[in-house]
Amino acid sequence: MLLLPGAPALAQDAFQTTVRNAILLDVGTESVLFEKAADELQAPASLAKLMTLAVIFEEMRQGRLQADQDIVISRDAWRRGGAPSRTSSMYAAVNSRVKLQDLLRGAIVQSGNDAAIALAEAVSGTEANFIDVMNRRAQALGLRQSVFRNATGLPDPEQRMTAREVARLADHIIRSYPEHYPIYAEREFTWGGIRQQNRNPLLGTYPGADGLKTGYIEEAGFNLAGSAVQNGQRLIVVVMGARSLQERSNEARKLLDWGFRSFELRDLFREDEVLGEVQVHGGSQGSVPVTARRLVRLLVPRGQSDRVTAQIVYRGPLRAPVAAGTEVGRLRVLRGSQLALEVPVYASTDVGTGTLTQRALQGAWELVAGWVRSGIARP
Repeated sequence: MLLLPGAPALAQDAFQTTVRNAILLDVGTESVLFEKAADELQAPASLAKLMTLAVIFEEMRQGRLQADQDIVISRDAWRRGGAPSRTSSMYAAVNSRVKLQDLLRGAIVQSGNDAAIALAEAVSGTEANFIDVMNRRAQALGLRQSVFRNATGLPDPEQRMTAREVARLADHIIRSYPEHYPIYAEREFTWGGIRQQNRNPLLGTYPGADGLKTGYIEEAGFNLAGSAVQNGQRLIVVVMGARSLQERSNEARKLLDWGFRSFELRDLFREDEVLGEVQVHGGSQGSVPVTARRLVRLLVPRGQSDRVTAQIVYRGPLRAPVAAGTEVGRLRVLRGSQLALEVPVYASTDVGTGTLTQRALQGAWELVAGWVRSGIARP
């Protein structure tokens, strides 16, 4: 563990929120500025559409979907997500053909469940098949706790996300799909003569707000994933379980205000600085030095001097050979038990396979070390 004297900790105690779950993330440094029960699984409601759209954006990038292609509104999409459903809807007519680019706006601006189901069917034929795509994509993005059971966010006892993973997904969309992200800032969309306002209460009322999504079902309460940019700094805020529209809006604004005014940037490690060593088994040497390969920076509270700690976490020992530049673990920067920042670390040099003698000596050492550990563990 690395102790970082003089690096201020996250002054969460200086801020309190009334919502059940919340997180505030600085996109530039990936610093978590605030969290409250951010790893509790909750019903995401329409925040689940963030995952639906992340899949669609990737399909478009890969050329498997085109913005101007026609998508048929199936009877199922119309019945369960359209006018008959009495839920958030784009109000697309059954069996009509809608351009994919319009379905994007129907799902994002209007939170249309019919649009979300139609998009799912465009990828996988049925929404049920699309759920497998959503869950595989979530795992690939590192959203280990999230479970998706539909493309809409409509009630399902198994569909769950955490505030932290909602924020990570929002961050992924902002970083990876800048060509599509501006849709989240559109204030209104009209389809079939029905004009609907974007439900995001930050748009047009909070300085620099440009996305992302709201959600509500009775089980979840009022949820919001929002983002704003001020003076070149982008923050992502997620609030879940608010008891009213007003509480959701007020708490998100308060978190953003606090984040923008209360922190300053601090450099922790240089791009080429050796952070520590990771053990290697069967190699020409017993360990390999690691670096983050980028400047590691953390937003810290102004005027405070508490220490934060950093530790290298990996599954090991690594098996030789290890090539320079291989990702071998994570650098975790913590305040107490709370994770403030996590970045990958990489082997800074090559470690080849050791000679028979070197491997025999390492094996003997591991055996002795195992005996010692066992002896210490005995009462």
